[in-house]
Amino acid sequence: MYLDVLRFADNGNASISVFQINGVSYCFGIEDEERDIKVSGETRVPEGTYPVHLRAEGGYHNRELARYKDKKPDFHKGMLCISNAPNWKLNCDNMSFQYILIHPGNTEKHTNGCYLPNISASFANYQGGGSRIAYEKIYPIIRDAILSGEEVTITYKDVELGK
Repeated sequence: MYLDVLRFADNGNASISVFQINGVSYCFGIEDEERDIKVSGETRVPEGTYPVHLRAEGGYHNRELARYKDKKPDFHKGMLCISNAPNWKLNCDNMSFQYILIHPGNTEKHTNGCYLPNISASFANYQGGGSRIAYEKIYPIIRDAILSGEEVTITYKDVELGK
């Protein structure tokens, strides 16, 4: 399975993208801005293709597990984590990231370097809407591919006008 993040707007504080699964658009995304030098929690992942795994540990995993335990006990099997090195690290373009997740959130303040799926995105304030709905739409598709042993990758591509 391949996931694509097509970034088409960056206001210097946040980025807006389209999120695709196997070439089909599913939602928008909000993430941090582009930087040449990484600032912890304030830098989006550079262009490239990276593996996606399930991370069944950590605070965010525990919160999501608790959220779904009564209503959808089989829903959450781990956080969608983008990593290509041990200890959940992502090394790329002379930058190192850790615990880069795909998770719900509507604003750049919620990202901490992660990717936030959203049903809508506003150019007025570079915020999203309906993140939980978007997350619940894409998560089971990606989760099931990973659990079945399928290789899942995510490709970030900058397609902003003027680049």
